[in-house]
Amino acid sequence: MTKKIINNQLPICSVEKTHRHFDRSVPKGREAEKSIQKQISRLACGSLEMTSSTLFYGALPIINRKGVALLVVLFIVMVITVLSLGYLSRSDIELTCGENMLLRTQMDYLAESGLEHARGLIPSNNDFLGNWEAIGQQLVESSDDYYDISVTKLGQYNYQITSHAYREKDGEKIGQSTIRAQLRLDPCIAYWTSNDTIISNTTVINGDVYCGGNLTNNGTVNGDIFAAGLSGSGTKSGQLYGTDKAVGVVNPGLNISNFITPTPPYVPDSNGNVELIGQNLTVNGIVVDCNLVINGGTIKITAVKNSPALLVGNKLTLKNGAVLEVNGFAQTANGLSVDNGTEAKISGALFIIGTGGISGNGNVVITAEPAKASFQLPPAPDGKQKRWSPAGGAFFRSVKRE
Repeated sequence: MTKKIINNQLPICSVEKTHRHFDRSVPKGREAEKSIQKQISRLACGSLEMTSSTLFYGALPIINRKGVALLVVLFIVMVITVLSLGYLSRSDIELTCGENMLLRTQMDYLAESGLEHARGLIPSNNDFLGNWEAIGQQLVESSDDYYDISVTKLGQYNYQITSHAYREKDGEKIGQSTIRAQLRLDPCIAYWTSNDTIISNTTVINGDVYCGGNLTNNGTVNGDIFAAGLSGSGTKSGQLYGTDKAVGVVNPGLNISNFITPTPPYVPDSNGNVELIGQNLTVNGIVVDCNLVINGGTIKITAVKNSPALLVGNKLTLKNGAVLEVNGFAQTANGLSVDNGTEAKISGALFIIGTGGISGNGNVVITAEPAKASFQLPPAPDGKQKRWSPAGGAFFRSVKRE
């Protein structure tokens, strides 16, 4: 069938300047398809020329519009910035935590160093007796790290040590650490003899006893006994051990000639004795290379720092109500004899390096005081000097971090 044209007019189409009526909104789904078909039908009714970009403009996604890319980039940059700031903040916190942990660890180790410092001083230094403190100690002189030590004597050879470590910054203590510990000296020798020996029934020993042979104990021993064998009617508060268990206990091996001055104040008589008759003396040391007889009177001896208090080359005898008080280390070659009515008090240690022991009916009290009894040994052949102490060891019974 042929379509007729009336009055030379084209068929009227409902599309007038179709491009002016395009919906610029972005259709979705089924609506987008209908929109495209509708626009195509409009074009089919006329000769209006439309480009493909104009035709499908309404169906394009928003990402192809001008300016959208810039917004997307800015959004991505913003997200990255926020995440980066979060990571930086978290890193700063972790770094601070790490620095605090490092500081705490350093202060803990410094406090432990304070404990070891005190443990080294207690048994072998004459300057630290009883309760004492050491403030502002340093391992490195120019550092800002310090530790304070406080020592309290709890008993005969038990101590409580408090070590407080800290770092000073602008006058303020930071990174503090405190450790409290109980220290025991063991073995702590009050009486030492190299051979078989006897302890009289009027003798009290507050500390440990070492006997290189068999010990006959008729007195009182408030401590452990290290001996090859034990007999007698006396008592002990500690345990009996073999001599091999006395780890760290050694005879200082003093040679009296190393301590006698060229003009000794005590000259032997014709019998080879130095006899002090009815004298009341307070001296800083007595050294004789023979027998020493104290006949009446009161003799008080206090050791000079880093030196022994009493050295007797043979036997020490007390008679006629004599009183002997010794603060420090005392050594005799052949024992101690105390007659009835006499008294010997030794605060430090008594070593008998030859034969004999403690005999007689006089009163004898020996109390272990390792700090008092310690001294500087004479130089060794290599020129080095060492300190000696009757305390064989020192160990911590308990350690508490506060």
